[in-house]
Amino acid sequence: MRRDESGAALVEMALVLPILLIVVFGILEFGRAINYWIDTTHLANQAARFAAVNKNPNGSGTLAAYIAAQGTTQELRNGGTQSVPNALTVTLCFPAGTSKVGDPVRAVVSTTYNWMPFLGLSATSSTLKGTATMRIEVPPTAYTGTTTCPA
Repeated sequence: MRRDESGAALVEMALVLPILLIVVFGILEFGRAINYWIDTTHLANQAARFAAVNKNPNGSGTLAAYIAAQGTTQELRNGGTQSVPNALTVTLCFPAGTSKVGDPVRAVVSTTYNWMPFLGLSATSSTLKGTATMRIEVPPTAYTGTTTCPA
Protein backbone atom coordinates (compact mmCIF):
# COMPACT_ATOMS: atom_id res chain seq x y z
CA MET A 1 0.00 0.00 0.00
CA ARG A 2 1.42 3.34 -1.04
CA ARG A 3 0.98 6.46 1.16
CA ASP A 4 0.27 9.90 -0.16
CA GLU A 5 3.19 12.22 0.76
CA SER A 6 2.12 15.30 -1.17
CA GLY A 7 1.82 17.55 1.93
CA ALA A 8 4.99 16.38 3.72
CA ALA A 9 7.22 19.11 2.28
CA LEU A 10 4.75 21.81 3.29
CA VAL A 11 4.60 20.52 6.87
CA GLU A 12 8.42 20.31 7.06
CA MET A 13 8.74 23.84 5.71
CA ALA A 14 6.21 25.13 8.25
CA LEU A 15 8.32 23.59 11.04
CA VAL A 16 11.70 24.82 9.79
CA LEU A 17 10.82 28.30 8.46
CA PRO A 18 10.35 30.09 11.84
CA ILE A 19 13.68 28.78 13.11
CA LEU A 20 15.42 29.75 9.89
CA LEU A 21 13.96 33.27 10.00
CA ILE A 22 15.06 33.77 13.61
CA VAL A 23 18.58 32.68 12.70
CA VAL A 24 18.71 35.00 9.67
CA PHE A 25 17.33 37.99 11.59
CA GLY A 26 19.70 37.17 14.47
CA ILE A 27 22.67 37.34 12.10
CA LEU A 28 21.47 40.71 10.78
CA GLU A 29 20.94 42.06 14.33
CA PHE A 30 24.39 40.85 15.40
CA GLY A 31 25.97 42.59 12.41
CA ARG A 32 24.18 45.85 13.20
CA ALA A 33 25.18 45.66 16.87
CA ILE A 34 28.83 45.04 15.94
CA ASN A 35 28.68 48.02 13.57
CA TYR A 36 27.29 50.24 16.33
CA TRP A 37 29.95 49.01 18.77
CA ILE A 38 32.66 49.86 16.22
CA ASP A 39 31.08 53.30 15.83
CA THR A 40 31.16 53.91 19.60
CA THR A 41 34.82 52.87 19.71
CA HIS A 42 35.69 55.16 16.80
CA LEU A 43 33.82 58.09 18.37
CA ALA A 44 35.56 57.50 21.71
CA ASN A 45 38.95 57.61 19.95
CA GLN A 46 37.96 60.82 18.19
CA ALA A 47 36.74 62.40 21.45
CA ALA A 48 39.88 61.43 23.36
CA ARG A 49 42.11 62.86 20.63
CA PHE A 50 40.20 66.16 20.52
CA ALA A 51 40.35 66.33 24.34
CA ALA A 52 44.08 65.54 24.42
CA VAL A 53 44.88 68.45 22.11
CA ASN A 54 42.20 70.75 23.61
CA LYS A 55 40.21 71.12 20.41
CA ASN A 56 36.45 71.56 20.18
CA PRO A 57 35.32 71.55 16.52
CA ASN A 58 31.83 72.55 17.70
CA GLY A 59 32.43 76.23 18.28
CA SER A 60 29.07 76.95 19.91
CA GLY A 61 28.45 73.69 21.78
CA THR A 62 30.26 71.15 23.89
CA LEU A 63 32.77 68.60 22.69
CA ALA A 64 30.52 65.81 24.00
CA ALA A 65 27.58 67.12 21.95
CA TYR A 66 29.78 67.34 18.85
CA ILE A 67 30.94 63.74 19.25
CA ALA A 68 27.39 62.47 19.87
CA ALA A 69 26.26 64.24 16.68
CA GLN A 70 28.90 62.33 14.69
CA GLY A 71 27.10 58.98 15.09
CA THR A 72 26.83 57.26 11.72
CA THR A 73 23.08 56.71 11.83
CA GLN A 74 20.07 58.75 12.89
CA GLU A 75 19.28 55.94 15.32
CA LEU A 76 22.61 56.34 17.14
CA ARG A 77 22.48 60.14 17.16
CA ASN A 78 18.93 60.51 18.46
CA GLY A 79 17.81 57.14 19.85
CA GLY A 80 14.06 56.74 20.18
CA THR A 81 13.77 53.43 18.34
CA GLN A 82 13.00 49.98 19.70
CA SER A 83 16.57 48.82 19.09
CA VAL A 84 18.33 51.96 20.36
CA PRO A 85 16.02 53.71 22.85
CA ASN A 86 18.55 56.35 23.97
CA ALA A 87 20.95 58.56 22.06
CA LEU A 88 24.70 58.18 22.48
CA THR A 89 26.13 59.42 25.75
CA VAL A 90 29.62 60.89 25.72
CA THR A 91 31.62 61.33 28.91
CA LEU A 92 35.05 62.94 29.18
CA CYS A 93 36.89 62.27 32.42
CA PHE A 94 40.27 62.50 34.06
CA PRO A 95 41.18 59.14 35.67
CA ALA A 96 44.13 60.63 37.59
CA GLY A 97 41.87 63.28 39.13
CA THR A 98 43.77 66.16 37.54
CA SER A 99 43.94 67.63 34.06
CA LYS A 100 47.57 68.64 33.73
CA VAL A 101 49.76 68.02 30.69
CA GLY A 102 50.78 64.35 30.71
CA ASP A 103 47.75 63.19 32.71
CA PRO A 104 45.30 60.84 31.01
CA VAL A 105 41.95 61.90 29.59
CA ARG A 106 39.38 59.20 28.93
CA ALA A 107 36.41 59.34 26.58
CA VAL A 108 33.52 56.91 27.05
CA VAL A 109 30.80 56.67 24.40
CA SER A 110 27.89 54.33 25.10
CA THR A 111 24.32 53.44 24.29
CA THR A 112 21.86 50.63 25.05
CA TYR A 113 21.05 48.13 22.31
CA ASN A 114 17.94 45.94 22.49
CA TRP A 115 18.27 42.63 20.66
CA MET A 116 15.47 41.69 18.25
CA PRO A 117 12.78 43.87 19.84
CA PHE A 118 10.19 42.53 17.39
CA LEU A 119 10.21 39.28 19.39
CA GLY A 120 9.14 41.15 22.52
CA LEU A 121 12.04 39.92 24.66
CA SER A 122 12.60 42.83 27.02
CA ALA A 123 15.50 41.25 28.91
CA THR A 124 17.75 41.05 25.86
CA SER A 125 19.65 44.33 25.89
CA SER A 126 23.34 45.14 25.95
CA THR A 127 25.37 48.26 26.57
CA LEU A 128 27.53 49.09 23.60
CA LYS A 129 30.49 51.05 24.90
CA GLY A 130 33.67 52.39 23.39
CA THR A 131 36.46 53.84 25.51
CA ALA A 132 39.73 55.54 24.66
CA THR A 133 42.40 57.04 26.89
CA MET A 134 45.11 59.46 25.76
CA ARG A 135 47.64 61.74 27.43
CA ILE A 136 46.78 65.42 27.65
CA GLU A 137 49.05 67.50 25.41
CA VAL A 138 47.40 70.89 26.00
CA PRO A 139 45.62 71.83 29.24
CA PRO A 140 41.84 71.70 28.73
CA THR A 141 40.02 74.97 28.22
CA ALA A 142 37.75 74.06 25.27
CA TYR A 143 35.82 71.31 27.09
CA THR A 144 34.93 70.11 30.57
CA GLY A 145 35.42 66.71 32.10
CA THR A 146 34.75 64.95 35.38
CA THR A 147 37.16 63.32 37.77
CA THR A 148 35.05 60.17 38.07
CA CYS A 149 34.97 57.92 35.06
CA PRO A 150 32.05 55.58 34.28
CA ALA A 151 32.71 51.91 34.90
